[in-house]
Amino acid sequence: MTLAVEKTFNKLDWTWQNHQIRYTVAGEGEPLFLIHGFGASIGHWKKNIPVLAANGYQVYAIDLLGFGDSAKPPLDYSLDLWQSQIRDFWLAHINQPTVFIGNSIGALLSLMLVTEHPEMSNGGVLINCAGGLNHRPDELNLPLRLVMGGFTKLVSSPITGKFIFNRIRQKKRIRNTLYQVYRDRAAVTDELVEMLYEPSCDPGAQEVFASVLTAPPGKTPQELLPNLQHSLLVLWGEEDPWTPIKGAKIYQDLASANGNVEFNGIPQAGHCPQDEKPEIVNQYILDWLASK
Repeated sequence: MTLAVEKTFNKLDWTWQNHQIRYTVAGEGEPLFLIHGFGASIGHWKKNIPVLAANGYQVYAIDLLGFGDSAKPPLDYSLDLWQSQIRDFWLAHINQPTVFIGNSIGALLSLMLVTEHPEMSNGGVLINCAGGLNHRPDELNLPLRLVMGGFTKLVSSPITGKFIFNRIRQKKRIRNTLYQVYRDRAAVTDELVEMLYEPSCDPGAQEVFASVLTAPPGKTPQELLPNLQHSLLVLWGEEDPWTPIKGAKIYQDLASANGNVEFNGIPQAGHCPQDEKPEIVNQYILDWLASK
């Protein structure tokens, strides 16, 4: 059980297509739906859920299938699969216009929901939005493309996959990865490392990891944004090495041309500013919610 969730949130379960899904809900008011990024879980919102709930919102967060405390069945994982999971959860538990808030891949899922299912949405908040579920071949130079291609084959192999995954998921390696993507090393706590490590011990975790690495990247933000009908808040940690702020130009340009889109960079923050700079992120979200 993820430590951050155990300490902070009610732990609830929902069955989706015969799979157990972990979720939480807090507060009352307009619904907000929080969607974590790759390898994360509800616990990555532990500094946000109580604040948003205390300010007049009903806050839902979910562990995507394959992550956190949710089941990890052997499936072909994709953005479309998770979009279906979220839509079915929304129909079962919310069923009214909702603000979708996501980080990284969760932000891309939020953008998909806001643009492809506008009847479900009352706006979206994208935090360091990913450009795809994984890198598209044309995003990488040839040497890196070959390295990533070879790595993906090794991780997916029934012979070498478990060995490589067991090395990747070591706590010291998780911590070193977080040191790369968090600007503030003090934010990389033992609890955060444990939150990412514990689900990796579950049966099926290696197969989920391999499936995600070989999944199609999905639609690009450039394909989705022309269908935007709702307000959008885009937040970006300015020192993110995974999704650098230079890649956020499409959102900055849109904010300049569209009064319903707001863009804010967050200085001294990396890929997960909702966890690294929660006071700033929470205030931006609350101010935006109050004004939209």
